[in-house]
Amino acid sequence: MARAQFQKGQKVWVECVGAWAHIEKVQPVWAKGFDEPVRVTYDVGLGREFQAAELTLPADDEAPDMSGWRLLRARNKWQSAEDTPHHPYPGTYPVVVTDTADWGGWRVPGAEYDRDPHRIEFQARLITAAPRLMALAERLMDSVAESPDDAPPESLALAREARAILKSVTQVTVAPVEMSAASAAPGPVARVAA
Repeated sequence: MARAQFQKGQKVWVECVGAWAHIEKVQPVWAKGFDEPVRVTYDVGLGREFQAAELTLPADDEAPDMSGWRLLRARNKWQSAEDTPHHPYPGTYPVVVTDTADWGGWRVPGAEYDRDPHRIEFQARLITAAPRLMALAERLMDSVAESPDDAPPESLALAREARAILKSVTQVTVAPVEMSAASAAPGPVARVAA
């Protein structure tokens, strides 16, 4: 038997359309002789009914700790400093470490680094600065939110743009958990990472 996985008014991501929508109607399909619906579909106002497998919920993830992101230099095993005098730091390449241990993060293959070392160095510095830039954008949004009527129009526009950018970074979706027949108690649907 089928049970509703979403509620009316709930915000969902419609994967096949690539858009956020709100559940307008929960539509159970009943069959004669059954005490429960045999299928549940959802109307989200996009012209057809969707099944639960086509919809996901926004995830309530904790923000990861980004305070320790740092730029390290790794020794280039394949090219010596004498072979690469055109590199900004001959004999090494940048590694952005995003973990408390000195591993895990971002690095590039040696051939890609050798092709355009200045571009890769710039990317490494930008990635290392990303947590601080994210915090700055959040402070800007908070500052404007405190007194939106007093904020200059340019600050309002910047705060809106920062919100949109951060939303694309922080908003994660997850598939709903199938409810078993044994857990027939009404209540909020539990969510797990897909």
